[in-house]
Amino acid sequence: MNGRWISIAAALALGVAVLTIDARGASPENSSGQGPGQIIFSSNRAGPWRIWSIRPDGSALRQLSQAGADEQDVDPVFSPDGKSILFTSTRGGKTGVWRMPADGPAAQRICDGDQAEWSPDGRQIVFRSGGQLFVREMASGHQRAITPQQGWPHCSGPAWSPDGRFVAMACRWDAGNALFLTPAAGGPPLRVYDKKGACEPHWSPDGKRLVYETETHICTIDPDGKKNRIITFFGGVQRYGRFSPDGKSIVFCQGESEHGPWELYVVPSSGGTPRKLTDGGSDMNPDWR
Repeated sequence: MNGRWISIAAALALGVAVLTIDARGASPENSSGQGPGQIIFSSNRAGPWRIWSIRPDGSALRQLSQAGADEQDVDPVFSPDGKSILFTSTRGGKTGVWRMPADGPAAQRICDGDQAEWSPDGRQIVFRSGGQLFVREMASGHQRAITPQQGWPHCSGPAWSPDGRFVAMACRWDAGNALFLTPAAGGPPLRVYDKKGACEPHWSPDGKRLVYETETHICTIDPDGKKNRIITFFGGVQRYGRFSPDGKSIVFCQGESEHGPWELYVVPSSGGTPRKLTDGGSDMNPDWR
């Protein structure tokens, strides 16, 4: 079972031991991703799960979100203009989608649900609720389902395409997981790939590739299902891949097993030697801008 299928309660219960997997520093020809920019992620390094940020070179680590001792914040994602962050939180005793400024910590609840992502123009979000995916207009609060109501029981991990036409997602049945593209306006989902427990798809900035996770590794694939490529060949388990803003690198989290603990790494999007970014606690759900 893959990372995105872990319930929020199980994800928030992951351990905090220090990861001992080794990774050499990036060579000069594979050093993309060490310049300006910001990576946000969820971490339990200070106790409860909170939203943190770090620069791609590993500097300026800081905590962004603040909440009660029994409340957890996960799944952060930048708005298209970089000014806001969507995240999932258990604040108030119920899992919901929240929004806060990119520099934290003030936060506002948007709706019930989790795993939210922005539309390219920032006017809408897509999120999961009750195993289905919904689109919500930020100004009016109007929302509508975009996944079929019958025969699609476990939809997850939505990601809006850069051109706004499709939402990439995963769906799970007893037979396993598969990646799909769902028209953002609604319509029958289009199958992309259905092997090795594929889930958690995310788009490259140019919309030409998807990064996704299998049961153990990070891969990339064209939206039409062609040119499937394994990016991480090393030991442990890799999850939650996201492209850098220039598309040249992928940030992901790696654990000793599917139960973690997790640390962030950066690898060239064409494959290569990974560079370790964080250490201590468990660090998951990265997003890069």
